[in-house]
Amino acid sequence: MELVRRAGADDAEELVRLRAVMLASIIGERPKPGEWVARAAESLRRRLPEPDARIAAFVVDDPDGGLAACAVGVVEERLAGPDSPSGLNGYVFNVVTDPRWRRRGFSRACMTALIAWFADHGVRLVDLRASDEGLPLYTKLGFELQHGPAMRLRLP
Repeated sequence: MELVRRAGADDAEELVRLRAVMLASIIGERPKPGEWVARAAESLRRRLPEPDARIAAFVVDDPDGGLAACAVGVVEERLAGPDSPSGLNGYVFNVVTDPRWRRRGFSRACMTALIAWFADHGVRLVDLRASDEGLPLYTKLGFELQHGPAMRLRLP
């Protein structure tokens, strides 16, 4: 039996549950439930099964039901550049292992599958935002720290 599998529409709620686990580790408390939960699940149910999906999630099943870990990524089309002649870039988000299953290589396995998926789709550059906890894994997978601060604008 394979450790990692590609997620489908039926995994949407569990992927959102794991997203809340990841967000809690970043902000220090579980995010409040709200409209975002239903919208995220609906987006995953709709987009994951598309034949030419530009989003993929790779997961490890929890033997007790649900998911133990996941890594989700998207292919974005940007302008071509010297490091990305096709203009296709990957972006990784939502890499998380349920606390009960950490330190078993599940996130590494999910990330390895996601990186292979990117390569199969002609992606040559993959970006992510690393937590302090995730930095060693991403470094071992070949990611390099970039210069320049990340910035964000929130629109009303």
